[in-house]
Amino acid sequence: MTDELTELIQDLVRIETENPPGNEAAAAEYIHDWFSEQGIDSWLVEEPYPDRPQVAARVGNGDPTIVLNGHIDVVPAGDPAQWDYDAYGAEIDDGNLYGRGSVDMKAQVAIGMLLARDLAPEFESGDLSGSVVVHAAIGEETGEPGTKSLLEAGYDGDYGVVLEPTKMRTATSEKGLAWYEIAVEGAPSHASRPDQGSNAIMHARPLLDAIEAYDAELRTRTDPLVEKAYATVTKFEAGTKENVVPERAVITIDRRILPGEAVEGVDAEVDDIVTAFAKEYDLDVSWERIRTYEAAEIDVDSPLAEVFRKHSQDVGGVAPEPWGIQASTDVRNFVNDAEMEAITWGPGDLSRAHSFNEYIELAEIEAGYDVLDRAVRELLTSES
Repeated sequence: MTDELTELIQDLVRIETENPPGNEAAAAEYIHDWFSEQGIDSWLVEEPYPDRPQVAARVGNGDPTIVLNGHIDVVPAGDPAQWDYDAYGAEIDDGNLYGRGSVDMKAQVAIGMLLARDLAPEFESGDLSGSVVVHAAIGEETGEPGTKSLLEAGYDGDYGVVLEPTKMRTATSEKGLAWYEIAVEGAPSHASRPDQGSNAIMHARPLLDAIEAYDAELRTRTDPLVEKAYATVTKFEAGTKENVVPERAVITIDRRILPGEAVEGVDAEVDDIVTAFAKEYDLDVSWERIRTYEAAEIDVDSPLAEVFRKHSQDVGGVAPEPWGIQASTDVRNFVNDAEMEAITWGPGDLSRAHSFNEYIELAEIEAGYDVLDRAVRELLTSES
């Protein structure tokens, strides 16, 4: 199994699927063909975008159904000179497999594919009841409705496992995020006559102070599993030319949302800040939410979570305490949209994601396959 798993991960990593712009099609076709070669039913799903298909595959035909979800898009590799290894070479060095998407998350997609293939004969013989669905979704890195559309198309089930790299810790909750753009308007003029214009950059300074105060207040809001809320200024855009007084300044905020916080409530908080600022300084200010990942949570003692915690501890020595992930994943689509019991769990270290020289330890991913196999079998057996 080791050589086959390694080769499958290498094949997936070598297919460039950067998003943006959204180059998942070649990987989706590879995965669809792979399942077909294994005699497994799979579908190229052309929703939400016909030119960016995603894949769903199914083995078994009964209940319960366990959905193994992974995304096939990756963030851009960036400057090749910053990599010690070819970003799409899938090179192996000292037990590590390097490449963009290796840990986030083509290695995890690979173990989902192999597990479905390995369980298929037992479903066919009747030794196992229930079914397993595998997702190879598009658009996760940019908040697009890939996983959501797969679930809406009927590729859902009783349990969901989003196979993100968590070091095999079992996350029953996750933070959400919302990105906001706040625009402060001014008026342009030649820089030799600055008083003729209205400098949007200077106007924005007290707004930055207000956002900093908002962030300080948010840090007092805590969740026992995912810790603090934040509002972080991540971009500031202004100016058109060195000798022109800037007519507009745009501030981007990354707002991390705790379970229990509604996006509508966060909108109201941002609106209060903007409205108060505009009134105090008599300025034209507007805001827009440009991306949203809702927070999500299930009961920490859910049967799904208990099974994965047990096997992760037995195989990998992973601490079994309840835990939440501070990043945002497609688990929100399972919990909030499909109303399924779902966790975020997978081998690999999330801190390696999106970095130069991204890699997955092959020993980690093989242990992850073992845990996934044990956990899925237990869930199928206990429900039969």
